[in-house]
Amino acid sequence: MNQKLLISAAFAAALAGAVAAPMAHAGGKEKCYGISAVGGNDCANLAGTHSCAGQAKVANDPGEYKVVEKGTCEDLGGFDKETAMKIIAGKG
Repeated sequence: MNQKLLISAAFAAALAGAVAAPMAHAGGKEKCYGISAVGGNDCANLAGTHSCAGQAKVANDPGEYKVVEKGTCEDLGGFDKETAMKIIAGKG
């Protein structure tokens, strides 16, 4: 395999991953803020202080989320992103 083809294939794979990532929870799932345990978040927080799963420092932090079945967030005691942002801003 020549180097150009190898680089093109790697780029295509990376691009496909980047496009698929935001849609990973689209099928019947949603982000639920304020329900993760310490170290139990699924990805970056709203404050932008980290960008990885498992980095939550406080349980039930309104800026941290878990991906849950669509329609179950409120039952779990969580809230959507808009509400979480209001809480963080002190308006909630």
